[in-house]
Amino acid sequence: MSKVTDIVTDLVTPILDELGLELVDIEYKKEGSNWFLRVFIDNETGNIDIDDCGLVSERLSQRLDEVDPIPTAYFLEVSSPGAERPLRKESDFRKAVGRHVHIVTKEPLEGSTVFEGELVSFEDGRLTVKEAKKTYVISLDQIDAARMAIVF
Repeated sequence: MSKVTDIVTDLVTPILDELGLELVDIEYKKEGSNWFLRVFIDNETGNIDIDDCGLVSERLSQRLDEVDPIPTAYFLEVSSPGAERPLRKESDFRKAVGRHVHIVTKEPLEGSTVFEGELVSFEDGRLTVKEAKKTYVISLDQIDAARMAIVF
């Protein structure tokens, strides 16, 4: 499946660059009997609207039709990453400083693998997460999954 996502990344990146948008993630997965190709986009302000998604969907669909890299039928979905957007790249972590995050580590760190709190800083590949009573320093290579988190 990574071959499909790599090809789609190559096809969508010039489209997003031209529109001043950013690629957040691409998923290609089977749900029930249907395949879904999901492209998550964002911009500097985090205010992706339906027009942005529609334009990217239209242009990407044209490119996919030309190149035809996916042999099976699928549904193309282009959307914003949502309020709990994934954090994958260093630039994602830099933008998230000062915000609430949810981090899952590959191995326990001080007895836990789940950390949720304010991302206080991100420097030299290490993030500092402040929970209610304790602060943790976590290196990028320790992270299994990371995303923004909503505080209620």
